[in-house]
Amino acid sequence: MNISSLAKESGLPYSTVSELVNGKKELGRCSAETVYRLARALDTTVEGLLVSECGSDFPDRYFLTKDQNIFLAKKLWDENVYCGMRMENRNVTFPQTKTILDGVNVTGVNIDDITAILNMRDAWKYLLQTVDEKLDLSYICKLNSFIARNEALEWGVLRYGRVGISGTDYKPAVPVAEKVEGDIRRIVSAYDTATSRALELFCYITYNQLFWDGNKRTALVAANKLLIVKGCGFLTIKDQDMAEFNELLEDMYNTGKNDKLKRFLYSKALFGLEL
Repeated sequence: MNISSLAKESGLPYSTVSELVNGKKELGRCSAETVYRLARALDTTVEGLLVSECGSDFPDRYFLTKDQNIFLAKKLWDENVYCGMRMENRNVTFPQTKTILDGVNVTGVNIDDITAILNMRDAWKYLLQTVDEKLDLSYICKLNSFIARNEALEWGVLRYGRVGISGTDYKPAVPVAEKVEGDIRRIVSAYDTATSRALELFCYITYNQLFWDGNKRTALVAANKLLIVKGCGFLTIKDQDMAEFNELLEDMYNTGKNDKLKRFLYSKALFGLEL
């Protein structure tokens, strides 16, 4: 479609379309009406058009329907629960985790580990029941209320005291609700791919240690909520990659930079359906 055709199809002035096509004007600085008209003329969505301009470092790799992605999540959620246990260095195997999730008692697994497994199970049940609800601070707090139940000083509320992280001198600041709300809103509504937003959300929750406990597990489930709604796959870390994950996590804490961790998650922890 040439400039004249696009101007005619969209009902926009030739000069406006010409400036956009030739890079003299950015879509992000146009009115909502202009972007909407262009998206309609190009048979795409407003979000898709804006994302295409930003040139994300993490383009979406999977393009599933929401139902397909929910199906994928139901197939892999037990692996995700096990991933959460390995993140916390809990001494359970995947067969033990799966057996506990199936409601069968397992000898040799302590009660704290069983509680952690069942807590994350409940967080996943909640996510799958509320997959269409808005992803905001309130929702993320609700996830943590399941994940950290009876494991932390308090659960489901932002941390109000200082904490340290083993293996690093990094000490995250006490989170301020108004700032956290704004940061999460900015991340989930950014003009970027759903995959990029999910990775950024994971790193944000983990780096800032929003809660007394269960931050990595909460971040993992919240990131998957964003991916599922957009049909962009599933995030989980395999056992053989956990050592590398921990190294990159420590690097993020020490440097304040999350690029290496996001690149790792994108290349080794993102899965989808081959249709």
